[in-house]
Amino acid sequence: MTDRELLRTGLNEYLSEVSDKTIDNLLKFSELLLEKNKVMNLTAITDPTEVVTRHFLDCAALASHMPQGGRVLDVGTGAGFPGMPLAILCPQTEFVLLDALRKRIDFLNEVIETLGLTNVTAVHARAEDFAKENRASFDMTVSRAVADLRTLSELAVPMVKTGGVFLAMKAADCAEEVQGAAHAFEVLGIGEPETLRYTVPHDGVERALVRLPKISETPAQMTHEATRKNEGCRIFSP
Repeated sequence: MTDRELLRTGLNEYLSEVSDKTIDNLLKFSELLLEKNKVMNLTAITDPTEVVTRHFLDCAALASHMPQGGRVLDVGTGAGFPGMPLAILCPQTEFVLLDALRKRIDFLNEVIETLGLTNVTAVHARAEDFAKENRASFDMTVSRAVADLRTLSELAVPMVKTGGVFLAMKAADCAEEVQGAAHAFEVLGIGEPETLRYTVPHDGVERALVRLPKISETPAQMTHEATRKNEGCRIFSP
């Protein structure tokens, strides 16, 4: 199959309808990514077919979870994953792609302009700094970053509204990581975690989405150590 055929058939395993324009935009994103990757380190994947299977069809597993009409923050987006494919797939959802490296954000802004996307914004900032002005501002946060789940939760959850969700993309064998973050979840206001496993179409790799519902507010001022087990929750007064 061609890359276009792989992309369409793979996406159809997640979504009932995928327009030609959506396919065109994803393939154009792949083209821009691989071209820019020649001069800066954006991805270790350099084969167009693998961009489809290992990037796009992996990220598309989140599409059905996106809040229609809501706001989603991608924490540590890197080269735009999973946020950019999701923005292309879910035009009714507003996305903010956050990364601490200016060069990546400049690239993502080029993609946004080239594709004419109106539902996505790329922001250059550290998550810790961005959170200061954006607490409880998003219906959902997502991340495909390589950091451990406890650290990702500390960064992402404060920016989720109560009643919202943090979705973390992880390897299939993430049970120990989820268990190790249990104390952090409690402190941050997260309810019962749910691990949703899936197999990436045309790739066969098993992956997991860790779904973390936010059931109560995250303490306004909290030390990094507060989410570490046996440290207690040490809240600073304003």
